Amino acid sequence: MDNLIKALEKQGIKKYTKVQDLSINKILENKDLLVSSGTGTGKTLAYLLPIFQKITEEKTPQALILAPTHELVMQITEQAKLLATNSNKNINSFSLIGEVNIKKQINNLKNIKPQIIVGTCGRVLDLITQKKLKAHNIKTIVLDEVDILTDDKNLDTIKKIIKSTLKERQVLGFSASLDDKTINKCNEFMKNVEIIRVKENITINKNISHSYIHCERREKFTILRKLIASTKPKRCIVFVNDENSIEIITAKLNYHNYKACCISGKMKKEDRKNALNSFRLGKNNILVSSDLSSRGLDITEVSHIFNLDFPLNKNEYLHRCGRTSRKGDKGYAISIVTNQNLSTIRNYKKNFNIDIKKKEMKEGKLIDKK
Repeated sequence: MDNLIKALEKQGIKKYTKVQDLSINKILENKDLLVSSGTGTGKTLAYLLPIFQKITEEKTPQALILAPTHELVMQITEQAKLLATNSNKNINSFSLIGEVNIKKQINNLKNIKPQIIVGTCGRVLDLITQKKLKAHNIKTIVLDEVDILTDDKNLDTIKKIIKSTLKERQVLGFSASLDDKTINKCNEFMKNVEIIRVKENITINKNISHSYIHCERREKFTILRKLIASTKPKRCIVFVNDENSIEIITAKLNYHNYKACCISGKMKKEDRKNALNSFRLGKNNILVSSDLSSRGLDITEVSHIFNLDFPLNKNEYLHRCGRTSRKGDKGYAISIVTNQNLSTIRNYKKNFNIDIKKKEMKEGKLIDKK
């Protein structure tokens, strides 16, 4: 444990966050947990730290971490590798995602012999089915963004993966949002599950300012362009609901001399990786994305979130907002809405206990609407 404490100090972490404090000992006691904690509260380390304490140096997969997107898989893998390096522990982590040469992944599994596997559920199940990934020694399974991983699209795959592992396995689920529907689904494959809610009421970072502009649908892109010109964000993420429109919106922004890039589920893995690197490095300061980016993506200095399309549910509003103000800086979430979104805004104000101010563009400036 001393090595892990030193590893955290190298990352500038001097004490546990609340979710870590409440979870770590219970994970070490091999309890099945469902943990709800806000974005940016340290959930990844809340499960990685006890996993590192439990893992032996035997070169076989002992922990499996599943995540819904390629980006989140890579982010978790990087954190696990950093923890191993800083703690001087001989623990190897390896990522398994789709759209990557499967033969190369199989060879790497043989050569690296990782104790921790981080992956998307489709590719992980594929390799288990082919008997290229040995699941019989996996003692701990983590479902990161458990609400997404247990939706109708993924649930059957998750169940098959879990069934392939040890009978006495431990299953952990983490998310910023946890509802009764998710809990009921998890009860099907978790035993004596204990629920940890760091905050009973879902709250949004107090450093984020919320506002909206009301307009006709045909005016939305023009309003977005004016908002970016007015606010001059260092880095911003533009969220849309329809993946088919992502590349069109990006092209329009670049046509108007903005530096924009995009990621979507339809893009090749390498193209997504290049776009994110370009955004991280500041070569492009605008990232256009669907909710693919709202889950777990940690990029500093994102000052503004623009909802070109209003999020379909309150959890997505929560996750989108969580991409700004990552280190306590001031953040701004600005939504461009039509008539059909106005009642939802009133609900969000009540649910999150926040003020979402009505704004307008006047002479190139964003001002309060009287």
